[in-house]
Amino acid sequence: MKPKLLCFLLASAFSLPASADNLFEVYRAALTHDAGYAAAQAAYRAAQEKAPQARAGLLPNASLNANMRHNDVDTSLGSNDYRSWGWSVNAAQPIYRGQNWVAYDQAKVSVQLAENQLRSAGQDLILRTARAYFDVLLAQDSLEFIRAQKAAIAEQLAAAKRNFEVGTATITDTHEAQARFDLATAQEIATQNELEIRRRALHTLTGKTVDTLASLMPDPALAVPAPADIEEWVSRSQSDNLQVRIRQQAKRIADHEIERARRGHHPTLDLTASYSDNNNQNVGIGTIDSKATVVGLEFALPLYQGGLVSSQVREAVANQEKARQELEDALRSAALQTRQAYLNVASTEAQVKALEAALASSRKSLESTQLGLEVGVRTNVDVLNAQQQLTSAKKDLAAARYNFLLSVLNLKAAAGSLSAADLEEIDRLLVAAR
Repeated sequence: MKPKLLCFLLASAFSLPASADNLFEVYRAALTHDAGYAAAQAAYRAAQEKAPQARAGLLPNASLNANMRHNDVDTSLGSNDYRSWGWSVNAAQPIYRGQNWVAYDQAKVSVQLAENQLRSAGQDLILRTARAYFDVLLAQDSLEFIRAQKAAIAEQLAAAKRNFEVGTATITDTHEAQARFDLATAQEIATQNELEIRRRALHTLTGKTVDTLASLMPDPALAVPAPADIEEWVSRSQSDNLQVRIRQQAKRIADHEIERARRGHHPTLDLTASYSDNNNQNVGIGTIDSKATVVGLEFALPLYQGGLVSSQVREAVANQEKARQELEDALRSAALQTRQAYLNVASTEAQVKALEAALASSRKSLESTQLGLEVGVRTNVDVLNAQQQLTSAKKDLAAARYNFLLSVLNLKAAAGSLSAADLEEIDRLLVAAR
């Protein structure tokens, strides 16, 4: 390839506009950068080790011991100075240890609990990412709306000045338009600052600077997720809500803890084996070398431990009641959160429809007011008010649409079904940045 052609292609590639990041891409960046989710992953990896640790109590254990000593013994019969050394291998296989079996079952439930805690952290990350993403989009929309309003006010200000110069308007119209223009300038500065803050928040979440985000299409098709039955959603939350599942598993762990404590009264039985080799160089009687192999069963029955086991059982029973009450609280909270989330979805859907109608009415009102100004039945102030009303309607509608999407995500989170696929569903409503 010729050098000139290569340079042209490279220049063309670098001159192409950067593609806008969509919601799912931003979420993937947050997955690898967010410290809170990374901490949850580390906690899950740590919890996974509970199972092998508990299983170790059911498996054989062996140890090797060795010693070398210098002995200086003084008795009434005389003194003796000699060296001794030896080594031994000891092994034991638990045959029956009731507490260890319960602890193993308990550890497996703990791993399941940690898995649901990680899933809960993942759902929280999805919600935080969507909220931060929509916060940026709303700030961008607000800035676009205020700039459009400012441009319209600038036109009104120029017209008022011209009309004043030719004597068809008073200075009051000019002052009013100038005041609105200055106010719009102040709002533009504040909105730019708000946009920068929102972008910084998104950067903190993802660790990447996002120049352009895919934005919501002009007329997105927003629909309440199926089923359109609040009681069905509540029913799902009672079994699938992650906080409910976590509390259910905590209750199971508390149940196991009672059984583990009670088995403190049970006997234990172990199969043991050992081999030892010891050498004593006693000057008085010569060298004594001994080897021993021992295999046997060891049985132990606790008779009295100062009331320790009975106290541990009472403690476990109290903790079980605590876990039961926390589960009941989680069930009630899940039902309440699901009802609130469903009502928010229905409410914001109706709000979006009402604001869409209000936006259409505001546009017609502005057109009528501008026409009225031309024929002399409306004033410049009326036009400025109509423009401000239109800008407010646009901003309120944009905020309502983002709130609707967040409400849908919150509803699915309350029902325990929120996943990254829901972000991909929202991406179908997004288009490249304008």
